[in-house]
This record gives sequence, structure tokens and C-alpha cells, in this order.
Amino acid sequence: MDATGTPRRAADVAPNGIELHDTVVVGGGQAGLTIGHELAEQRRDFVILDAHDRIGGAWRRRWDSLRLNTPAKYDALPGHAFGDDPLAFPTKDEFADYLEHYVGVGGLPVVTGAHVVALDPIADRYVLTTADGRRFAAANVVIATGPHQVPRRPAFADRLAPHIVSLHSDEYRSPAQLAPGRVLVVGFGNSASEIALDVSRSHETVISGRPSGQLPIRHGRAAARWGLPVIRFLGVYVATADTPLGRRMLDRKRGRAEPLIRVRRRELAAAGVRMLPRTTGVEGGRPVVDGTAIDVANVIWCTGFDEDFRWVHLPSFAGGRRPEHVRGAVEGAPGVYLLGLHLLQSEGSGTLVGVGRDARRISQRIAATPAIRTDAVVETVGSAASR
Repeated sequence: MDATGTPRRAADVAPNGIELHDTVVVGGGQAGLTIGHELAEQRRDFVILDAHDRIGGAWRRRWDSLRLNTPAKYDALPGHAFGDDPLAFPTKDEFADYLEHYVGVGGLPVVTGAHVVALDPIADRYVLTTADGRRFAAANVVIATGPHQVPRRPAFADRLAPHIVSLHSDEYRSPAQLAPGRVLVVGFGNSASEIALDVSRSHETVISGRPSGQLPIRHGRAAARWGLPVIRFLGVYVATADTPLGRRMLDRKRGRAEPLIRVRRRELAAAGVRMLPRTTGVEGGRPVVDGTAIDVANVIWCTGFDEDFRWVHLPSFAGGRRPEHVRGAVEGAPGVYLLGLHLLQSEGSGTLVGVGRDARRISQRIAATPAIRTDAVVETVGSAASR
């Protein structure tokens, strides 16, 4: 059965139970579903493996008040519109529901609850193993696990006093999780500014860090109509790996935080949020900001995420790092592709507005390779995996 409850077409199965496909997509978020649509259009044999028990799970578990920064007209995946108001900014649950509906309408073969823990080369194929022991073999693998893989905290975070509530932004849902008293939000990116505004309605709030800038226009419906189309065009079609200018733009962006989009410094100040320099350590169980240990009851670490590919057992991914690639095609690993990561092919690669273009390119590369699904291949993979 797929994620919609529809029986999936029977796959070739090796004697030892490995399910064989032309392509396996790892990750059932917007990136994985987008390339799933492209592969379905090509009538390729593929399956999408998603670690969550429900489609849209990665969005449903984010904080309650989260809305997308882009309007609905840019949030829709290929082949299916999103909502009745193209200038509305959907909630995270509305978008999660849309992804679930997208799978059902498109009949995409998604296996939920399939957390992939290993990718290994076997014979001339790749075998993926899930946490519950299922195995899938494929000639092509698209890794679409997204940019939010491993929550990052500073090394000193563990030295906070036990009575201080300490949450990463990945764990934060609402102010109800917090203890009475002051909240320190560490970081000054988009997540940090939005969470700081959220908690300021019920708690004294301090935000610590240095923003890298902010959107030059006020976020909202007017920006969705006039300003965001220009920003989208620059991010998807100008700041790309296709031109020398685009490559220079991408190089300058690497390692830099994104500018503030929805919640800017003025809104934070109006809400009574104090803005302080970076948090640099912990002394006596208290966080140190600007050289002084401050009293807080809660700390929310909006300190980002790390990519982690240690589950990919290929030389190109040595050390768990992002491998060298050409527009998503991994060098030294024919048939393995990356999709939906920040600055992969363009400024928009890790966003809803840019992932569709990247997915089309990768699907075109897959389309240029012959789809092989024969009894001989089943026997070869089955024999090699049994050794």
C-alpha cells in the first residue's frame, strides 16, 4: 500500500526480499514529491521513501504559528494548484495537507515510515536499507532529505543549569512548552526572529545575535504581487551555477545567514523584544551574552542545522559531508543525485520556488539512461546482496 492507502504496483523482488526499482527517492517532502511528479510524467518505475508516518510530517512538527514566507502561487508543486488565493501565505499545516493531497491526486508511490539508514553499492546498483530492515535496490537514487537534517547547538549548550528549559528550534512548538520567566532566543535568522515574536506575547524575550540584513520591502500581499516575483527571478534564474556571474554570487552566499523576511528588527522592538549581541558561552549555568552571564528561565537555540550523509556508504560522501556534484549529479557515484539542498544549483535550490527547476534537470538526466528491470538484474542484485 502507498501513503494514500492505494495498492502499489507489484515490484520485482530478489530472492532475498530486496525490492527492485529503476529509481528510489529518499525523502517525501516537497523536493521528493516534485521529482516524483517528473518521474511519473516519464512513466519511470520509482518509489519514494519517507521517514515520517504521514505525508507532510516534517512541516506538521514545526512551531504552531509558522507560515510560509512565499505566497501560495509559488508554493504549489508542478501539476496541481494550491488554494484559492494566490497571494495568501499558507500555514505550515495547510501546506502539509496540500502535500498529502498532492500524493493522493497524483497517485505517487510513497512508502511512509521508511527511515533510510544505509545506502550501499551492490553489483551495479544501490541498495537502501530502512530502520525496520526493508531493502530497496535501484539504478538511480535521488537524495531529497532536505536542509534540516541534524539540529545544531553550540558545544556549551549542555552546560546550562538543569532548571533552564533548553529547546532547539526543531523542538519548539509553542510558548506552552516554556517555564515562566525570561526567554533567550539564540540566533538572529528568520526562525529566530519569528519564534522571538511568538514567545514575546507571553514571556519577556531577549534575542541574541547579529542579523545579516533584512528584506528591503515589507513582507505581505503587496510584496507577493510586486516584489517577490523579482526576488524569485534573481534567485532561480540569475544566481545559478550556469554562469560565471551566478557562480560568484553563490560563492559569496555560502556560509552567510539569510536576510530577515517576515519579522524585522522594527517589529521585534515594537513587541518589546530586547536585541543583544551573540551568546558566547555559559558561566555558572547561565548563558553569557556580551561578556555578562544573564538570568533566564528558557533558552531556544535557533542555531541552524547540519547536513549529515554518514548513512551514505559511498566514497563520494566520505566523512558524511556533502559530496562534489555537478548540478546535483554526484561525482564518482553514477545515478546518485542531490535535490532540495541550499545553494545546490541556484540561490533557490533549497526553496519551494527553486526546487522544481532542479528536479526537472535531474529527471531529464535520469530519462537519458535506459530503464532496466529484468529477471537477470533481480538475480544479480539478490546474489550480490547475499554474499
